[in-house]
Amino acid sequence: MLRSKLLSAVFGASLSFALISSGAALAAGSHGGGHDKPTGQAGDPAKVSRTIKIIMKDNYYEPKSLNILEGETVRFVVQNAGEFVHEFNIATAEMHEAHRPEMMMMFEHGVLEPDRINREAAKAMQASMGHGMHEEPNSVLLEPGKTGEVVWTFPKKAKLEFACNIPGHYETGMRGDIRLSH
Repeated sequence: MLRSKLLSAVFGASLSFALISSGAALAAGSHGGGHDKPTGQAGDPAKVSRTIKIIMKDNYYEPKSLNILEGETVRFVVQNAGEFVHEFNIATAEMHEAHRPEMMMMFEHGVLEPDRINREAAKAMQASMGHGMHEEPNSVLLEPGKTGEVVWTFPKKAKLEFACNIPGHYETGMRGDIRLSH
């Protein structure tokens, strides 16, 4: 009970910070913020050149940045070692900003809870709005203690980052740079 209250309080504080710091992005509510930019594509698992382990803690990642070769296909094994639900998402800063209102909507409809994903609420949201859970090849959303994978082929040129777009997490520093080189 105490753990649940503490998680809710911390999540609420992060959410309040997100609302204050990104009001314009939340008001926009669209996905037009950069989806037309080349960010790479879902990778072919048979063409993976290396595996990188990503550890998600509460409001930071290990490692904090990545060095990737242009055109490289990488398998990311992502582990949520935090107390909250977290996301590992590869995109541009503009795409992350455009994605945050979607994540806020998931929170508002009870899909995202501080320490779990409510799959029944996701089904209800899907039935009523046509959107409940996002399952994109550049992203994985994980509950505490869970592990997932992303296989991604990086573009030749782009300014990318990895981030968590759960309300308040990006704003409190849960993001890292991806440096592409040739």
